[in-house]
Amino acid sequence: MMRVNRKLLLIGAVAVTAAAGYATVASAQARPTPKNWNYEIKDGKRVPKANRVANADGSWREEVKQGSCITVKERTATGEYKETRRCD
Repeated sequence: MMRVNRKLLLIGAVAVTAAAGYATVASAQARPTPKNWNYEIKDGKRVPKANRVANADGSWREEVKQGSCITVKERTATGEYKETRRCD
């Protein structure tokens, strides 16, 4: 009888430890990239962050670098959107 109880206790402890380990891994993957980093992690890969400048009137401008090309996305306060791409 004692032998069975020890086995059940051991199996229960292993299950609890494994569940806690999986929860820790899942929460680590759900955390956002810190703001002071210049890249984000998407699908396990590093992707450069866009340099976005937002104004008080609701307009914004964003620059994304992809290799030697720069994509500039702009939205005015009235809602007009413009996207340009320049490769040097």
